[in-house]
Amino acid sequence: MIAEYVTLAAVLVLAFIGHNMTVVWAAGIVIVIKALGATQVLHTLGTDGLNWGIIILTAAILVPIAEGTVTIHTMIDAFKTPPGIVAVIAGVLAAMAGGSGVDLLKNSPEVVSALLLGTMAGVFFLNGLAVGPLIAAGFTYFVLRIMKHFQ
Repeated sequence: MIAEYVTLAAVLVLAFIGHNMTVVWAAGIVIVIKALGATQVLHTLGTDGLNWGIIILTAAILVPIAEGTVTIHTMIDAFKTPPGIVAVIAGVLAAMAGGSGVDLLKNSPEVVSALLLGTMAGVFFLNGLAVGPLIAAGFTYFVLRIMKHFQ
């Protein structure tokens, strides 16, 4: 039982050192829920939390439309410039990667720790930005599929 706390605390400390505040908050929340003995809340977070996060992220992305910063005209204009076309293609690829990432995380949960460590290393050593393990899982899925194809 103490091993889970030690592991979560290690993730929290490494994330803090790596300036990955998203993981700091996430680890802190999970530690508090576990310490309170709220196993049902922990289970629900584990099963439904990803969907909640995607809903909140999508809502945040839609705010510029609600505020009028992004209009139907700016969306149409996205197809008229090379950066806009690249952005549309990148959005499609990221959505595909995210979908594949969900499958990978469900079928191979042991990958989560490696994804977190990789994300923290990228933030800490390469001045990257923590974009989340879901897309990283999607990229992992694609690389594993390519590797499987060549075996």
